[in-house]
Formats: sequence, structure tokens, C-alpha cells
Amino acid sequence: MIAVVGSINEDLVLEVPRFPRPGETIQGRTFARYAGGKGANQAVAAARLGSDVALFGAVGDDESGRRLLNGLRAEGIDVRDLMTVKDVPTGVATIWVDERGENAIAAAPGANACTDPGFIDRVLKRLAASDVLLLQFEIPIDTVARLLERLPATRPIVIVNPAPARPLGDLPIRFERIDIFTPNMAEMATLAGAADREQGACRLLERGIGNVVCTAGANGAFWYRRGETSVHTPAPDVKTMDTTAAGDAFNGALASALESNAIGEAIRWGVAAGAIATTRRGAQPSLPMRNEVETLLRQIATSNAR
Repeated sequence: MIAVVGSINEDLVLEVPRFPRPGETIQGRTFARYAGGKGANQAVAAARLGSDVALFGAVGDDESGRRLLNGLRAEGIDVRDLMTVKDVPTGVATIWVDERGENAIAAAPGANACTDPGFIDRVLKRLAASDVLLLQFEIPIDTVARLLERLPATRPIVIVNPAPARPLGDLPIRFERIDIFTPNMAEMATLAGAADREQGACRLLERGIGNVVCTAGANGAFWYRRGETSVHTPAPDVKTMDTTAAGDAFNGALASALESNAIGEAIRWGVAAGAIATTRRGAQPSLPMRNEVETLLRQIATSNAR
């Protein structure tokens, strides 16, 4: 089983020709509501690839929360330990997507802030029994710290997607309990205080993290381990429409593939899933099914063999 502890949001997406400057109003194009939140997105990504997934988090006792819960159940995700919180709204993210497919996001946590350390204490037994545990930083950092502190030493495999990022000195967590750390390029710079990817990865590995996998958009992903040469997994050439949730597709696919594959192969799955997600609009609507990822991986293998 894959356990995901993370955020559940409603995404409010506005397509714009470009991002506005401070104080400027521009005319948007289309507006849509989607299910989102990094925790929910990554749970859906893993479930669509065939994994048994349980999501741990919180929604508000409102229309958005009920709609999101119904959507998660429809994906086959176990939500028995997902809290519904009264008098607190469901989390929301406002997303601008420009004509290049790049996005800018601002989020209000709402009920996600109620996923506190006490919640972790109540569900720890189930989390510790999972095969892979996937975490992000859209829930309180003290909750992530409590979980990393209380987990068994070797089980489950822990993946931390450090988004939104903050400097390493602001993270009161057990880095040595993280098996795989998955920042993107911008997050790596914020975390490690270094614009150079290699230098940033070294600083993260020095904290005791087992593996650092830096996602790099159209450049794929770079895998770092202490004392070893980095491994580059290039991304396939696709027509990008919207990069929203591409990182979540990567992390969900990475977790799913790790159940039966070594990390190098799991990264290939993550890169392929992330590439497919960029060709569609929205967060969860963009997340691919298993057969789509398998097809793309076969196409990549055939192309490389020529």
C-alpha cells in the first residue's frame, strides 16, 4: 500500500496570456474548477497506475469538501482516515496558467492546517504499515516532523516532495529518515541556498537524505547519491499545455513504481507520467493512466534503440 499524507484543495484555474505585473489588471481567457492539492494529486496519480492508495488529510464540512471526497472515492482511494472539519473551509488554490503552459499558484490551506501532529499520532499504525509513504509541505511542517520522528527506522520507504520549499534551516525534521527527496529546480535553490544543482544536491545529501531526485521540467530528472555520479533521465519531447500537477504526476508515479522496481526505473516512470500530465489542462484531470505511461515508455525505448 502507498500512504499519502498531504493537502486536498479545490483549484481555481484562470488561463491568462501572461502573468500580470503588480498593480496591473489583465483580461483572462477561460476559468475552471478542478480537484487538486499536492496530497490528493499524488494519491490519484499513484492510484491511476494501479497502486492501492490511502490518503490522510482533511477537508472542510462544505460543498467543496464533499465534492472532493466523492472524487477521491471514485478513484478507488481509501479515505477512511480523512478528516472532515466543521467551521473550517476546504483548502483552495488559485492558479494562473499562461500561454506557454507555465503556472503561478497561491493557496490558502483551510482544513489542511488541521492535519496536525495529534492526527499523526492517531493514524501512525496504518502509516507505519505502508510500503511507501509520500509527504509534501502543504500541511504543517510540525506534522511532517512528528511523522518522520515516529516512523520505524526502515519501513516504509519515505518520499518527501518539499513543496512549497523553505530554507533547510527552517525545517525541523529528521533528514536521515528520508529515503528520497524530490525538489524541482526552484525548490532546490530555495532549500539549499545554491543556484547550482550539483552543489544544492550535495548540501541536501550532507543532511543524511538517502537520495535526491531533482525534477527539471523539459530536462527530465537528475538523481544524486552521496559519493556517486549523478544520473540523468531525460524527458520525452511533448507539446506542453499546462504544467500544473506535473510534479505531482512524477511523485505519484515514482511511489507507485517503487513498489516493484528499483529507484532508477521508478524515476523513468515518474518522468514519463510528468511529461504526459503537461499535455493536458488541470491538476487531477491531467494525471495519466497506467497504459498511457507504459505506451510512452515503450515509445522512448524504441526511439533510444534506433
